Amino acid sequence: MTYKPTNKAIYITTIEPDSGKSIVSLGLMKLLLSKTAKVGYFRPIIDDCLPGEIDNHINTITSYFNLDLAFEDAYAFQRTEVLRKKNQNQEDEIISRIIEKYKALEERFDYVLIEGTSFTGEGSLIEFDINVLIAKNLGVPAIILASGKGKPLEELVGGLQIAYDSFRDKGVEVLSVIANKVAIENRELVITALQKKLPPSVIVNAIPLNPILANPSIKEIVDALDATVLFGKDYLNNQAGYFSVGAMQLRNYLTHLKKDGLVITPGDRADIILGALQANISANYPSISGIVLTGGLVPEDSINKLIEGLSDVVPIISVQGGTFSVTNTIGDIKSQIYAANTQKIETSVKDFENYVLVDELVERLITFKTAGITPRMFQYNLLKKATSHKKHIVLPEGTDERILRATKQLTDIDAVKITLLGDRKQIAEKVAALDIGLDLDRVTIVNPAESVDFDAFAKALYELRKHKNVNLAMARDLMEDVSYYGTMMVYQGKADGMVSGAVHTTQHTIRPALQFIKTKPDASIVSSVFFMCLEDRVSVYGDCAINPNPTAQQLAEIAISSAATSKAFGIEPKIAMLSYSSGTSGVGEDVERVRQATAIIKSQRPDLKVEGPIQYDAAVDIKVGKAKMPDSEVAGQANVFIFPDLNTGNNTYKAVQRETKALAIGPIIQGLNKPVNDLSRGCTVDDIFNTVIVTAIQAQEELT
Repeated sequence: MTYKPTNKAIYITTIEPDSGKSIVSLGLMKLLLSKTAKVGYFRPIIDDCLPGEIDNHINTITSYFNLDLAFEDAYAFQRTEVLRKKNQNQEDEIISRIIEKYKALEERFDYVLIEGTSFTGEGSLIEFDINVLIAKNLGVPAIILASGKGKPLEELVGGLQIAYDSFRDKGVEVLSVIANKVAIENRELVITALQKKLPPSVIVNAIPLNPILANPSIKEIVDALDATVLFGKDYLNNQAGYFSVGAMQLRNYLTHLKKDGLVITPGDRADIILGALQANISANYPSISGIVLTGGLVPEDSINKLIEGLSDVVPIISVQGGTFSVTNTIGDIKSQIYAANTQKIETSVKDFENYVLVDELVERLITFKTAGITPRMFQYNLLKKATSHKKHIVLPEGTDERILRATKQLTDIDAVKITLLGDRKQIAEKVAALDIGLDLDRVTIVNPAESVDFDAFAKALYELRKHKNVNLAMARDLMEDVSYYGTMMVYQGKADGMVSGAVHTTQHTIRPALQFIKTKPDASIVSSVFFMCLEDRVSVYGDCAINPNPTAQQLAEIAISSAATSKAFGIEPKIAMLSYSSGTSGVGEDVERVRQATAIIKSQRPDLKVEGPIQYDAAVDIKVGKAKMPDSEVAGQANVFIFPDLNTGNNTYKAVQRETKALAIGPIIQGLNKPVNDLSRGCTVDDIFNTVIVTAIQAQEELT
């Protein structure tokens, strides 16, 4: 599995509605397209759309920048669907689909701009947490935006600082914070205040409030008021700036006209209508953006004829409401940027370029590297890798309910080819009785004693073990055992890997593999690791299943094997050789053994990052690590943990698993020529599913 530490996306999020997030999306999209040819756009969650409608944000970005991106590919969920799944405790399904949709875009594009939710409608109170969760699980950095309109300085700065802390506490790197819609005279004050509260690594920007972006277009007024367009349909994207009511005599009203002003007047005021239109084409008065006729009244035919004859006509629209209520409604419109309004788009891009430190931001975007991988992304990558080149896995315990349910899940997604060992009739009866829904035609079922390969397998086992006084009769007896039969399938190439242990002991599962699959040429022992999927990271624990009291040389080999396994599964290893003391402080036989093992690793594999002896807290906590071992490149950042003995390792992994609700994938056996993996007898369906996927990937690695 190729490890790609370099970031390929940025997550734009806000802490409130009406923050002007589109300014950043538009400006950043243009900036990215100037640096790379293929940029994608993704909104994990959009507002609800009626059938046939397209989300305005997606339509604006894809249309204006001519992105090769279908609407269906640019989002994962509509708002009500997310709320329904959250109410049904299906949060994992939400994140899984978002990851799947994002990864599909990541494969197609050089970079992906991700835009968070808009904080509108039902469920807006939980949207901040959702945005943090999405950014964390996608493993991408964030830009946080907030509006300064109508806010005291302390409130604006405090809100952005809290948002920054929330993202960082969840392991999301924040590259920049942007205070939008601030008063132009307060811009430098806002920047200075934010810089005092945030780390120097965070790029601080402030964008002034721009009336062109704040005011609605005539089209938005038409939509908000359900108006009828009488004239000027081609100019509906005009921006309505200052608006005024034409209730006085024309000679007095003309003095109130301002550039791009919107005239609001009853529909029977022909004098105001004609006077405003004449002023619009006069060099002595400012041009207007449009005329709103209230009260459901429209000009008489003679007036309409006169208007039609004018050389330049602005939009004239008719609405049913009274002048007072219509004026208030227009004042309350929250203006949006949409695809046809190129003036607003170009203004947004210009403001972004003028007020954002674009060169610094580009540098951070290019050089940022993800620190690790989240559990859900890890699981997604596992499944993607397994399905890319399907392998054949044999499951000896074919009548176990958990095995059958895991097989159902694996066949439903067509991840691997499965062979179940056991009596077909018994398996079919169990599937029916438990209503598992497994289609047995999609799997292979083999009863070892009745298999066409039985005699050949028994003879092969005899040849392999006759030097250990195993005769043919003994070999035939052993071959009736599902563990021996399944292992022989792997040895003979009839299957690519085996997973067992739901019913059998570790010894029962592993013994046949040790007898004739044997260890790799460069491995003197077989060991194991668990992938511990914690809340915000994936750690590797070894050895927690096989070797009770490894020597220093064996500990070193376990660490080297664990590092190789980590790399194969997308985790760049930083190895902590665990002990009850850190550095040179401890004495005693146990700590000395760890110290010797660390020295062996550094001698044999100087390319590996390793630290030992080191205590667990110093290995995982950056503050403790820096205090105890300030010069270490592993302390506080370790992701591969090698325990000094089986007692410590097994108890620790189980304690962490139970107390933190972590998903433990494993044990994954290392050092064998072909993959055979053991399950705990207390395993769940998910444990089996994940172990089969990992085994399939191990089988792929055998070919590389």
